[in-house]
Amino acid sequence: MISGKDYLIRTDTIRDYRGYKFMTIARPIKLYIVLNSLFLTFLLMAEVTGSKLISSFSFTLTMGVIPFPVTFIVTDILNEYYGRRGVRYTTFLGMTMILLAYFLILIDLQIPAIPDSPVDDVSFRKVFANSGMVIIGSITAYLIGQLIDIQIFHYIRVKTEGRFVWLRATGSTVFSQLIDSFVVIFIAFGQSLPFERLFSISTTNFIYKLFIAIAITPLIYLSHKLIERYLGEDSHKMIHDAIHEKK
Repeated sequence: MISGKDYLIRTDTIRDYRGYKFMTIARPIKLYIVLNSLFLTFLLMAEVTGSKLISSFSFTLTMGVIPFPVTFIVTDILNEYYGRRGVRYTTFLGMTMILLAYFLILIDLQIPAIPDSPVDDVSFRKVFANSGMVIIGSITAYLIGQLIDIQIFHYIRVKTEGRFVWLRATGSTVFSQLIDSFVVIFIAFGQSLPFERLFSISTTNFIYKLFIAIAITPLIYLSHKLIERYLGEDSHKMIHDAIHEKK
């Protein structure tokens, strides 16, 4: 993500505060850290809670669909301002954190609870052992979906010469989530649910995500305005570099 671009590597100035000297971090880097923090938090919450099935308007969904809209917004913003390399770094970082979370869950499952623990071993295993299968499915679906999203977003952006934010944001999400919704459900619940049920849940999840992708379009435009106000002239340079970056 960090290259020779001055707006990404500069530290602005060295400030003196009550005898302590410190360097302020450039705003594009601050923004990148905040966006990554948001992305990883909501991504991990989607993975950990994804084993719970819920009903909404008579449709069955996974609990993981609730945090996911934030990851859509963050992915699009990263792609918009930091380009494919910036969002690809976030994608692989997210995958690493999911694997780390799964590793920690495996360790926790091996440690017995004390007799008066509010959560006994059976309850703990019932929740987090199932989350393990969800995480395995999610890692596969997440990586495929994200990489497809990145490429389609960039392709539409180049073809439209940077216009129509709504088209590249929604268009990339449609293709990536079509794959993600089916892969994760079939891997996570393939051993416990019949095919018809798996197909139904996958389809419902995809329709929900498609609806959310369209519904959050105004938030994406609002995010652009706020970021451009925060970054100033740097935002225009970053958008230009993101469009013309090499793979």
